[in-house]
Amino acid sequence: MRALLAAALVLAAALPAQPVAAREARASRADARLRALYDGYWQWQLETFHRIETARGEVQPGDALPSVAPAAQAERLAYYEALLARLDAIDVGALSAPEQANAAVLRADLAERIGDARFREWEMPFDSDSSFWSYLDARRGFETVEEYDRYLARIRQVPRYFDEQIANARAGLERGFSVPRVTLAGRDASVEPYTRVEGNPFGVAFEQIPERFPETERARLRREGRAAIAAQVVPAYAKLLAFLREDYLPNTRETLAAEAVPDGAAWYAQNIRQYTTLDLGAEEIHKIGLAEVARIEGEMRVVMAEVGFTGTIAQFNASLKSDPRFVARTPDELMGVSAYVAKRVDGRLEDMFGFLPRKPFTIRPVPDAIAPFYTAGRGGEGACQMNTHDLPSRPLYNIPALTLHECTPGHSFQFSFQSEQAQVPDFRRNIYFSGMGEGWGLYCEFLGEEMGIYRTPYERFGRLSYEMWRAVRLVIDTGIHHYGWSREKAVRYLADRTALSDHEVGTEVDRYISWPGQALAYKLGEMTIRRMRAKAEAALGERFDIRKFHDVVLALGSVPLPLLEARIDRFIAEGGKGLDGVVYD
Repeated sequence: MRALLAAALVLAAALPAQPVAAREARASRADARLRALYDGYWQWQLETFHRIETARGEVQPGDALPSVAPAAQAERLAYYEALLARLDAIDVGALSAPEQANAAVLRADLAERIGDARFREWEMPFDSDSSFWSYLDARRGFETVEEYDRYLARIRQVPRYFDEQIANARAGLERGFSVPRVTLAGRDASVEPYTRVEGNPFGVAFEQIPERFPETERARLRREGRAAIAAQVVPAYAKLLAFLREDYLPNTRETLAAEAVPDGAAWYAQNIRQYTTLDLGAEEIHKIGLAEVARIEGEMRVVMAEVGFTGTIAQFNASLKSDPRFVARTPDELMGVSAYVAKRVDGRLEDMFGFLPRKPFTIRPVPDAIAPFYTAGRGGEGACQMNTHDLPSRPLYNIPALTLHECTPGHSFQFSFQSEQAQVPDFRRNIYFSGMGEGWGLYCEFLGEEMGIYRTPYERFGRLSYEMWRAVRLVIDTGIHHYGWSREKAVRYLADRTALSDHEVGTEVDRYISWPGQALAYKLGEMTIRRMRAKAEAALGERFDIRKFHDVVLALGSVPLPLLEARIDRFIAEGGKGLDGVVYD
């Protein structure tokens, strides 16, 4: 992927000189062809996946759930391949600079989708972290009657949608392409709340119908919501639960490695490219991880000496995990720490960014139904979530780093920034490359040092522990999927080197086992951002402005990492120029 992107970005420079007017006319024609491609692609996505784009550019679920049946998957693959062929027919060298970037992003996106289809990833439709049945229910009420009616329409399609997912999972089982059994223990419990009418998570939205709706509409929505839950949701989830317990779990594979499934070495290589957007092999990544682990251990020992601890890193981690000072007494206490961190970050944002997105965010707890096996937190546009399940497993010294990563200036800030870049095409405002996205989140944890967010040695150690967590992922992911590590070895390696609780260690390792390659994105992305920042600082000297650098990175949106590198090289060549229209005083 790196080679393809690099070739696309430098091709124009190698072309012979042409008269200015001829070059501009050629670029205009090529740009128009490309815009027609990606605009059509965006409209196709909205129609195919039943999404609605609002007047404000936000994307919401429509009135149907997409088909995931093999025939629909084959149609999508044919579309992706045809679109890629049309993209190949456009002379990249004739495109203007902004459209060259759009073409590179479109090519990377299509390559990822075609790669997934090649391995029929839809036949493994869930993992220990993310399940197709966990994100269909609304977590709060809607603002319009139309949104409620669309929600009802989606609810009524749950049985069909689940039947297709179950059929796909059966096909995966038959060819040995399944989630490893060890990672699924107890995950079926997340389905149980949906198998009863009373207290069903789908009912939350109908309990929060706005008072301003006419009473006749409120009554209708409550009546139709309860009927749909009873007639469609409960039977579908009961069928799913029986399938998981009686058919799927007993027949899943007992191997762990991605390379153990049919064509597994190629599948793992595809996952590495997809999640990192880099052309790196498993062995090279493993070595990078080992080097980062050693470096971070040195920084950890400095903090340990500061607090007077003379034992090993593993012993210090064990002492932190058992120290009641760092355990929140209530969920609200943990949420309060996160909220206070976010507000202290607000006080430093103008020092770090010239452009500040308008859209705020909220902090919510992870829903009870999925919290026991969910990660510590997750951020998105408008909201970030903190996991308050099992409070002793969520030590408070980790919350500052977690908030920086998930909320601000991490993912929630990042997504709002990206969505408000009017010059970026629609398809790019709604795309996500893990290397760039997760790399930014981890970079923000480091940025907290410069912003003065970590106030105690323990919070700084928590930050280092979180960085170690991501470095260890490089070692564990490749260790499991390429070198054949056992789950026990992975658990021990993570537990000895981080201050994560035993509960988090277990759920994280299961996530890496069942989601090959995804864990590699964080550290490799962060290392790329920090390396390019250091390059810009060295080249620009006193002309370097951290606000301009951050604005340029985030305004680019989510892109493959080689495209980020090319953009920062241009930032350097332009003398550290920030975003047009932003005043940097």
